[in-house]
Amino acid sequence: MDNLCPRFEKAMGLLSTRWVGLILFDLLKGKKRFSEMEADLPISGRLLSDRLKMLEKEGIVTRDVYSEFPVRIEYSLSEKGKALAPVIQEIQHWAEEHVSADDVDPEC
Repeated sequence: MDNLCPRFEKAMGLLSTRWVGLILFDLLKGKKRFSEMEADLPISGRLLSDRLKMLEKEGIVTRDVYSEFPVRIEYSLSEKGKALAPVIQEIQHWAEEHVSADDVDPEC
């Protein structure tokens, strides 16, 4: 391939950003509060917040704020984010077929 398509390059850069894949995989299950995602993922709260802001800016994640006390904030995939479901699922399928259990952390 002589020239990479800039759109493809940007998409790969976004999806390969550390923790983004796991965040998207977690949000495929449905809406989540920040604290739920922080408990589900092996990532610091600060980094999770940074990645969620990036994904929100890209239009992949939606942040819904509910005027309750205390304020409730939920994150979910936008339509753009939901369109990534087949990609994430295919990567999961590929990993199950081709990544050896010896190659991963036993806690996973």
